[in-house]
Amino acid sequence: MPETLFKIDLTKPMADQELPGHNRWHPDIPAVVSVKPGDVFRIECKDWTDGQISNNDDPSDIENVDLNIVHVLSGPIRVEGAQPGDILVVDLLDIGALRGDEWGFTGIFSRENGGGFLTDHFPQAAKACWDLEGIYTSSRHIPGVRFAGITHPGLIGCAPSMELLQTWNKRERALVAKGGPPWKPEIPDLAKLPEPNQAVLGTLSGSEFDRVAAEAARTVPPREHGGNCDIKNLSKGSKIYFPVYVDGANLSMGDIHFSQGDGEITFCGAIEMSGYIDLHVDIIKGGVEKYNMVNPIFKPGPVEPQYSEYLIFEGISVDEFSGEQYYLDPHVSYRRACLNAINYLKTFGFTGEQAYLLLSCAPVEGRISGIVDIPNACCTLALPTAIFDKNILPT
Repeated sequence: MPETLFKIDLTKPMADQELPGHNRWHPDIPAVVSVKPGDVFRIECKDWTDGQISNNDDPSDIENVDLNIVHVLSGPIRVEGAQPGDILVVDLLDIGALRGDEWGFTGIFSRENGGGFLTDHFPQAAKACWDLEGIYTSSRHIPGVRFAGITHPGLIGCAPSMELLQTWNKRERALVAKGGPPWKPEIPDLAKLPEPNQAVLGTLSGSEFDRVAAEAARTVPPREHGGNCDIKNLSKGSKIYFPVYVDGANLSMGDIHFSQGDGEITFCGAIEMSGYIDLHVDIIKGGVEKYNMVNPIFKPGPVEPQYSEYLIFEGISVDEFSGEQYYLDPHVSYRRACLNAINYLKTFGFTGEQAYLLLSCAPVEGRISGIVDIPNACCTLALPTAIFDKNILPT
């Protein structure tokens, strides 16, 4: 078994761990451990909310979750010899649940606290808890389904340089200043800007903590360094190539998902869990320029559920409320595909909330199937039929 370099105590918040991690991105957050190219090691992670959600039938913890705390990350991990312009090569050797904590949760956030992809249709908080049984999972809150997960870190990336951090903050402030789009002016936040409240910054303290907390980027979106990409196929056996921006790369990770559908549509939409990740690291010197890299690249591993039969739902870029035609808009199209699937599953006895939660965390396949046929983009959602204990085909 690889040596565990970052251990967590599930009874303590991240700020109180023996080695505290962080929940913001900044180049000056100090590394907690150091490794060498070629090393193999284990990192333990808390769930992304830092333990705010309980394994019970009450969704009030989802309704009242403090989103200033997320995402809690394990790291940073310094890789000796890594320099700006290099590529950090990370192999995900194994990912799993922590002993004694073999459960996970999927949530619908309320409209007033984050919302989700379909918050106009599902504005109230809801929760499903899942029992993890080896590679399989089932939920007392969504009876009649059981499936194999494709476990992965929802969030993994290297620290930004100060220059890159300033670029993020500048462009995201400009976006927020624009306000919501004309057709939806009530959208509260177009981006999450630096927020010192509830910041966790490793071992920083005093005036240095205050400075970094005021500058540090939130972990909500994916960016050039990787981050919160939520790619379900980034699972066991995957190899990831990260651009390096600071000496040592300062790799961090967290937000482990037992399973997720393409899009993670409820926002808290995977089966969120605590867990461990076994990694191997290496360096390609000068790789960023050599390979014209802007964002990370990854090679999927060979391990994933083998579902062969799907029911596929189409969606086009026409608003479901007003009937307004949008021009090649995949966001609207995928929303319509998801809604079509939810409405279909309701005819088999699922509630809308159950279907929404299921599409977010089961291994569904989302696709932009057509992006050139004006004016309608066509998106599809492929639902594996074998996850159900009954036939869901039209008859």
